[in-house]
Amino acid sequence: MKFNTKVIHAGVKPDPQTGSVMTPIYQTSTYAQTEPGVHQGYEYARTQNPTRDVLQTNLAALESGKFGICYASGLAAMDAIIKTMNPGDEVLSTNDLYGGSYRLLRAVYEKFGIKSRFVNLSDGDLNKHLSKETKLIWIETPTNPMLNVVDIAAVCAQAKEKNIKVCVDNTFASPYLQRPLELGADMVLHSATKYLGGHSDVILGAVVCNDQELADQLAFIQNATGAVPGPQDCFLILRGIKTLHLRVERACKNARKIAKFLQSHPKVSSVNYPGFKDHPSHKIAKAQMEDFGAMVSFDLTDDSFESAKKVLSGTKLFLLAESLGGVESLIGHPASMTHASIPKKERLEVGLTDSLIRLSIGIEDVDDLIEDLETALRNI
Repeated sequence: MKFNTKVIHAGVKPDPQTGSVMTPIYQTSTYAQTEPGVHQGYEYARTQNPTRDVLQTNLAALESGKFGICYASGLAAMDAIIKTMNPGDEVLSTNDLYGGSYRLLRAVYEKFGIKSRFVNLSDGDLNKHLSKETKLIWIETPTNPMLNVVDIAAVCAQAKEKNIKVCVDNTFASPYLQRPLELGADMVLHSATKYLGGHSDVILGAVVCNDQELADQLAFIQNATGAVPGPQDCFLILRGIKTLHLRVERACKNARKIAKFLQSHPKVSSVNYPGFKDHPSHKIAKAQMEDFGAMVSFDLTDDSFESAKKVLSGTKLFLLAESLGGVESLIGHPASMTHASIPKKERLEVGLTDSLIRLSIGIEDVDDLIEDLETALRNI
């Protein structure tokens, strides 16, 4: 089954009782049993829910995996993965990553004895970064917000030699553009809130893997700690997935034109977009992705927060808001919004300046979006 067919049909069948084409929302907390332990496969909705089961099966198929496990949010999914580790273990992570991921690793898990180090995984040489405590490699690619690209296959090959697990946060690319399990990753994570849902109306996270033991462990944590999504949330993600390929294709097309516009603008000093041939990771992105994504970030020639604020407040179509991946275009300021939990010194080390602006390109008419940015840039 081709990907564009999987988004519609994989794991999704008409309801056997009614013939409903759309997966029903099983809005229930518990299920009747004929006698203790005798039931129809469902006991309690924290543990199992038919709507969630369909979504988990669908997501596994999209990522070329066997097992999908859904959680209440992307960070809840990441939290479950870290809970598979032990005190004294170390997470080796991309040094340019989402601020919430950084916060979870540093502010929550370090006090429980799970250490984290943040390094440049884009250099391709994993071995020089490893320690004997490293048990998990955490990759974002493309990274948030600098749009660096990590060679997934190369990192996974080196990690496999050391028996170290690799998880790839695939939120920015979506499975339409990139499937890390096919490149050797052990797990792939999504904030399904973003491109999978695609309509900025639901929070949900997911992990997909191929290993039965790991899947069982993650499902146990899902049930034991209770960070599960509700059936309405699962329904909304299933609905969003049906147009994933169409939305991402259009958004990528828009992003190419907007990146070129920004690159030639006199008030923009640099543009981060892996689709440019002079991007340091362009060749890797071209090899492991179907397209270059719909996220773009850029710096202003006047590198100041004051100038950035004028642009951020000057758009009409680009809405100033956190998150990404919706049908509408969003504009944000990572240093004060999504990445504020990362110390400024560490932000600057990866190029995340006070003037850096991040765009999530939507599916509107691209000429209108360019005009909107042009108008906002006149403010500085």
